[in-house]
Amino acid sequence: MSETVDLSHGATFEHGFPHEFFKKLRDERPIYWHEPTQYSPGGEGFWVISRYEDCVRAMRDPATFSSDKVPPRKGGGTSLFDEPYAGLAMNTADDPQHKRLRGLVSQGFTPRAIADMETDLRRRAKSILGKISNPECFEFMSEVARELPLQAICTILGVPEEDRVQLSDWIDHGLMVQSEGVISREYLLLIQDYGKKLIEQKRQNPANDILSAIIHARTDDPQEAPLTPLELVNFFLLLFPAGAETTRSAIGGAMLAFIENPDQLAKLRAHPELMPNAVEEIVRWTTPSIYKRRTATCDTEIAGGKVKAGQKLSYWEISANRDERMFKDPFKFDIARDPNPHVGFGTGIHICLGIALARMEIKIMFEEILARFQNFELLAPPLWMPNNRLHGVRELKLRMS
Repeated sequence: MSETVDLSHGATFEHGFPHEFFKKLRDERPIYWHEPTQYSPGGEGFWVISRYEDCVRAMRDPATFSSDKVPPRKGGGTSLFDEPYAGLAMNTADDPQHKRLRGLVSQGFTPRAIADMETDLRRRAKSILGKISNPECFEFMSEVARELPLQAICTILGVPEEDRVQLSDWIDHGLMVQSEGVISREYLLLIQDYGKKLIEQKRQNPANDILSAIIHARTDDPQEAPLTPLELVNFFLLLFPAGAETTRSAIGGAMLAFIENPDQLAKLRAHPELMPNAVEEIVRWTTPSIYKRRTATCDTEIAGGKVKAGQKLSYWEISANRDERMFKDPFKFDIARDPNPHVGFGTGIHICLGIALARMEIKIMFEEILARFQNFELLAPPLWMPNNRLHGVRELKLRMS
């Protein structure tokens, strides 16, 4: 290809996702070898797959495409950076460790526990919208989009009210800095230290929150150990950024999509029963976690290319969700899209743990926004997060009336 794009450099994404480049990949190079650049973690190149069918295959074949370390590598994980602690969190573990971790963590994330949050989340959404500083001119991402996901994940983790904004700011700052990991090490360590202290508090004094339930979770199998302190910290490091950042990006990206597609906003107002479909289209359209990395456990073929054991392979869900081979008019934001087999939540054994919560947050936020406001106007071009993993709108100046 004549045009190359450095997918390992966060600045590549500071003006939005390079959809044109990925359309060329889907059409011409469904498997593409990305040569290493100065920003590529470990100075290594990596494979890029972009079509829906191939991305789904990689997600559903963990035996061939591992989330964990693959010897002789000293690290693994789901970002291009070789994480030395791979295997200690659900998203970086393969079975049987993954099954053990998910089984223990799921004891806190029960459907009942999530459903019980709905009344509280709706109350919070009304309060958030009632506290907008100046609806004639305000920044939507910080005042609205981040607030409900942040409050929800902090409720789940039992994070005190006064600490919430600080933790969210650490994530935002960490995503803005170019680093080998998803979040820069400086800010990741701050979040990690906070998580360690919070976990120890809840170990000594359990509260009525999901994190306390997970800390004290046990299985019926006496041979199956509870989560270790290191596993619990890695769970906190997975859940807090994922819960706070991805749904924020979905809400912000959805607001931008509705402003740019007023016909879809009018359709949703006229047909509120389409809200569940709209939520799925919002997740497809925004795909806040845009790629994952796997490591090949053996020599294999995918998308017509030969991948060698130990090589990194990245699959790009946001590209899969725009694949013309799977979706009719994929670059059209269509709240009535049905069926909508998007992979915005992943698929296979690593499908997102928080699907029900994310869907509920998006649904409640837009039901309350539409109930309170009639008109939405963009006051400045959106600014995007310069990050190649957790990507989305970072600043959206609006007028709402």
